[in-house]
Amino acid sequence: MAFAITQTCCADASCVSVCPVNCIHPTPDEPEFGTTDLLYIDPATCIDCGACADACPVDAIFPAGDLTGPLRAYEQLNADYYAGKDLLAGVPVAPNFHRWAPPSFTRVLPSDFPALDVAVVGTGPAGMYAVEDLLLHTNARVTLVDRLPVAGGLIRYGVAPDHPSTKKIGETFARFHDHPRLRLRLGVPAGPELADRHDAVIYAVGATDARRLGVPGEDLPGSLPAATVVGWYNGHPDVAPDAVDLSVERVVVVGTGNVALDIARILTADPEALAETSIAPAALARLRSAKVREVVVLARRGPETAAYTRPELQALAARGGLVVDTHDPRVPAAIDGAEPGEKAAWLRGVPRERVDWPAPPPDGRRIVLRFHSAPLAFGGDTEVRAVVTSGPEGDVEIATGRVVRAAGFRGAPVPGLPFDDEAGIVPNESGRVAGRPGVYVAGWIKRGPSGGIGANKACARETVGALLEDVVAGRLAVRRRGAGARLFGRA
Repeated sequence: MAFAITQTCCADASCVSVCPVNCIHPTPDEPEFGTTDLLYIDPATCIDCGACADACPVDAIFPAGDLTGPLRAYEQLNADYYAGKDLLAGVPVAPNFHRWAPPSFTRVLPSDFPALDVAVVGTGPAGMYAVEDLLLHTNARVTLVDRLPVAGGLIRYGVAPDHPSTKKIGETFARFHDHPRLRLRLGVPAGPELADRHDAVIYAVGATDARRLGVPGEDLPGSLPAATVVGWYNGHPDVAPDAVDLSVERVVVVGTGNVALDIARILTADPEALAETSIAPAALARLRSAKVREVVVLARRGPETAAYTRPELQALAARGGLVVDTHDPRVPAAIDGAEPGEKAAWLRGVPRERVDWPAPPPDGRRIVLRFHSAPLAFGGDTEVRAVVTSGPEGDVEIATGRVVRAAGFRGAPVPGLPFDDEAGIVPNESGRVAGRPGVYVAGWIKRGPSGGIGANKACARETVGALLEDVVAGRLAVRRRGAGARLFGRA
């Protein structure tokens, strides 16, 4: 029985390296890596050994025949990835029926490579992949710093509470917190003294600011950035327990990424189904008394360019209560005319309706996907009362008291470092911060808010590689210290 990779795949390729027959693709050295929603197992060559399932940090891999409910579709999704691909072309018959790349040694460290003192700022995926690389592949001593009192970053405060398997990767990272060469400092802001006390500093602080929509009324009370809502239901210490008021029947979410779907799903979920998750108690209490019956997800463009991934959409559709607004004839035409596997085709089977926006939401809870509908303004005198959006027959006013802006994130300036305000990143070359020897970046503050959890592994490896190259080349001065000096607080 072949195995299959399912919805919670983090795509960090932990499974690829342990597969004895190279049947998991795309691999990190293939062009498609980082562009697919998840990795895929070739059912024709999988030998059912289960090594991939043991290595998966997020419990995303199962025997295909054991999948049930919404996960059942992943058996076919894995197989579909290999349709038309001839992985055996030119490969001679041998015990392993795949072409293996020749060994590659991208890092060569001299025998006298020094024991570095490195500070890593941020305990999210990018920071922890950098820590893992340093601890497992060098003899560096690492100080891990986070301004928040609890470690985890994006895993702890960004992943939806009803995705416990995805959050499990936090357990993989947490095993390094007790490493003898690591010192964990929580609730401590990163100051300039880090560079004075360490040979190098890696900033992995993510992208925390919301992208502006640039529409009138964007800053009215009742208009919230997605980070506030996500932080609210995850118990982020910077977000007040009463930050999200759910005393309205309709909420509008601007954006079609996975974060937008997460927010729509949580706001329309049965609170009792969330009670056993890691949701913040204050948020659960508010959801139990919420009046929300409808969440409208607005997309500027059509379903063929939506930003959400197939696994997230399929899970939402399988739950029920999802509707596509057919206000624009381009929407059903795109869905019906799409080729199998194309984004618009994912919506086949989802109920369609031309929504009457002046009417109140129907009974029950539902999510409405409204495509080709750019927000033009948020109406209201002292707080949001409506969203004015475009339509094929003129502007449409959608009555609402709450708007969530989920149009993406951008990095915030890091004190003491250069900042590219247009790109929302710290300017860098392969992680090296321009004009700051010994200072590096990794993750979203390095490359912008692109890619999921697993994309940070290759990103962090590149940054650590650049740091090591600089030491070997003499571009980074290393101060010699006695073993363990930094661990006991002696500079």
